[in-house]
Amino acid sequence: MIHFPPVCALHRFAPLILAVALFMEQMDSTVIATSLPAIAADLGVGPITLKLAMTSYLVSLGVFIPLSGWAADKFGAKRVFITAIGVFIAGSALCALATNLPFFVVARFLQGLGGAMTTPVARAILLRSTDKANLVSAMSLFTIPAVIGPLVGPPIGGFITTYFSWEWIFLINLPVGAIGAILSLLFIPDIPPVKTAPLDISGFVMSGLAASGLVFGLSVISMAALPPIVGVGALAVGVISTVAFIRHARRHPNPVLDLTLFQVPTFRACVTAGSIFRIAMGAVPFLLPLMLQLGFGLSPFHSGMITFIGAGGALLTKFAARHVFHRFGFRNVLLIAAGVSALGTAANALFLPETPYLVLVTVLFAAGFVRSFFFTGVNILGFADIEQELSGRAAAMNAVAQQISGAMGVAVAGIILELHALATGAPLGVSSFHTAFIAIAALNLLAAWPISRLPANAGANVSGHVAHV
Repeated sequence: MIHFPPVCALHRFAPLILAVALFMEQMDSTVIATSLPAIAADLGVGPITLKLAMTSYLVSLGVFIPLSGWAADKFGAKRVFITAIGVFIAGSALCALATNLPFFVVARFLQGLGGAMTTPVARAILLRSTDKANLVSAMSLFTIPAVIGPLVGPPIGGFITTYFSWEWIFLINLPVGAIGAILSLLFIPDIPPVKTAPLDISGFVMSGLAASGLVFGLSVISMAALPPIVGVGALAVGVISTVAFIRHARRHPNPVLDLTLFQVPTFRACVTAGSIFRIAMGAVPFLLPLMLQLGFGLSPFHSGMITFIGAGGALLTKFAARHVFHRFGFRNVLLIAAGVSALGTAANALFLPETPYLVLVTVLFAAGFVRSFFFTGVNILGFADIEQELSGRAAAMNAVAQQISGAMGVAVAGIILELHALATGAPLGVSSFHTAFIAIAALNLLAAWPISRLPANAGANVSGHVAHV
């Protein structure tokens, strides 16, 4: 019988310590986005070419995330987590040392290997070391840095690139990661290895091809930097590999990704709803800055100062989540959040160049506040009925779904804009973005359907909510 460390062994600041992984990843991606022209110039390539090189990070995530659950069980979650931080730091240092594109691609791939192991394993540690009654508070703390990262990333990236050099964007991960590793070593409880079967190598290859094919294909299509046939081909490989893996997993006694987890109603509903919601929300950060810059004529700086306010609203949610879920229950809050989020997304279709900035930021702040309730809720409820010994596998499965659905968001937004242009014959303009926001709002609302099928007391063991019949 497996004995996990007692809840008291989890230091009260452990969720924030574990969240160093989320902070590094989120800030790293947003910081780099603002510095692509400078990096491309130094490496002697075009910005579009460099964006393709950045997909090596996404491909690495797609390949190695399925391995994270098995590795955590086999070698111990704490050991894997600290090692993964070390790999991410090494990849960051190599990125700063890169002098050509191939070197940079390899360094980003190494960063992706570290990132693939950090966040799912950190979530598994949190799930195994926290009792159900305290899970809402712990998970809310755990996700705070993930909100702060995108908030501070763009201004930090712009400041570093303007007044220093782009290499420091990667070097900043070294002290942050080192501090996280040291604090993890001191305060994170040891999670003993779980007796596990040998690695499902065939399943690992198929799942890696599936996730990386889908993510790379969607990324190429959304960036339009390569001929469409490349993206279509990658997607075809991803789809074929997905089908092959599903057939394989149903026959294999211990697949690298455990599909039997979807037999748990709350996990199935939250992964499905979260994926749909994440596709919609992944489209918004792509559409809104383009509308503000191309449609309204704002500068990138002014656009960024307006759009970042949504992260501020999302941050505020983390401090209210525990009380709200306890008072109203997961299902009720998630259904309301999905509906209000759809309205908030649709409200973007009402924005015009003459709309007062105060109205814009108020709507975006409120929308960020509500959307964060949905993300927080599905990330907690999805694991409410998962046994502790299965938490590593569940975290890996959830991370794969997040990665693929996140990549789909930008692709879906781009496809909607292309279809609008074909249907109207008009160039990209404000009306194009308005149409896209309406379509995304409908997708936003669709995320409520899987949640609506859950009982009213779903996740009561975590939230403490008592449903009144």
